[in-house]
Amino acid sequence: MSLLLPPLSLYIHIPWCIRKCPYCDFNSHQADQTLPEDEYVKALSLDLQQDQILAQGRKLTSIFFGGGTPSLLSATAIEKILLDAEKQIGFESAIEITLEANPGTFEQDKFSGFRAAGVNRLSIGIQSFNDQQLTLLGRVHGRSEALRAVDVARKAGFDNLNLDLMHGLPEQTIDAAKADLQQAIDLSPEHLSWYQLSIEQNTALYSAPQLLPEEEILVDIEDAGLALLQNAGYEQYEISAYARNKKQAQHNINYWQFGDYLGIGAGAHGKITFPESNQILRLWKTRLPKHYMELINSSRISTQLNGHQNTFGGGSELLFSKSRPLEFMMNALRLNAGVPRNLFYERTGLSFSDIETIWQDLDKKGLVEIVDGNLRPSYLGRRYLNQVLQAFIPE
Repeated sequence: MSLLLPPLSLYIHIPWCIRKCPYCDFNSHQADQTLPEDEYVKALSLDLQQDQILAQGRKLTSIFFGGGTPSLLSATAIEKILLDAEKQIGFESAIEITLEANPGTFEQDKFSGFRAAGVNRLSIGIQSFNDQQLTLLGRVHGRSEALRAVDVARKAGFDNLNLDLMHGLPEQTIDAAKADLQQAIDLSPEHLSWYQLSIEQNTALYSAPQLLPEEEILVDIEDAGLALLQNAGYEQYEISAYARNKKQAQHNINYWQFGDYLGIGAGAHGKITFPESNQILRLWKTRLPKHYMELINSSRISTQLNGHQNTFGGGSELLFSKSRPLEFMMNALRLNAGVPRNLFYERTGLSFSDIETIWQDLDKKGLVEIVDGNLRPSYLGRRYLNQVLQAFIPE
């Protein structure tokens, strides 16, 4: 079986925040008073130049500025990065360009500049509208700043907004979670990312755990929230993603459909398919921003594969055939509608017969199903997705 070349996206990591949140395990670092913006933009350009060969003639279908807090950069810097990406790789006509922003960084002129630079989707990390919860989460904004951020975004011309919102917060009741979600719905964003707070090991909250709601309360919060979202016209298309008016996140859908993506910036990851050699490559860049920028003028080469040289630290690894079913399902089964059965072959180079016994066993347990030719989780399977995925772990 041979692979087919999938669509290509670009992830751009901006590693600085005003302050590190105690629940965050992402590659983010507290910013100094002045960011090394010019130096970092230069490094991004050279990083992309190095990875240009991996595009294999494809144009970009989406770009995502993640972090960290990308909105700390100036609109001029964002414009330079986008112009460079269009010049080096090229854009599909309907490209989606998303920028993550935190409410504590909103200025009207700046966000109007982001929109003029080509950003056409904004993802605002609100997390909660409750001031007490925001303090517990270590956020630098309050309820009033969150509400103002949405107003600023609309005035800047953004007609495709995502709001990030957490539930299952310390000591959160069902009514409090519903009130938070209802406030988000009342702001009429095109997209909502509504997900449960999880405490990761390398975070401040893990070393000083807060009192999180019991499992029964968490289930009740999720059920109540789903009802609110459905009544407001939001369609759940992924475990924690809800959209109105067909405004699904195209960048994330490419991830979930096991598409390809370049990753530039400190700590950024990428995934690239090579159909001719039937290989899938994962690669990543060094995590520390200072080290990443120092490597601009370095001749050190950490990895070379298919003619690609990585001089930005990090490394790469091949995704071997035995690991591909799990990697594919970890993404595809997050989607409510699943993915076409033939996509498994196209994106992994494997036959469905390679996993058919596993699939049939999960089907008998009511955890997965095939509907209209799509491989997808059942309602029960979405709730117990980790159990489903364990079946695909290679022996």
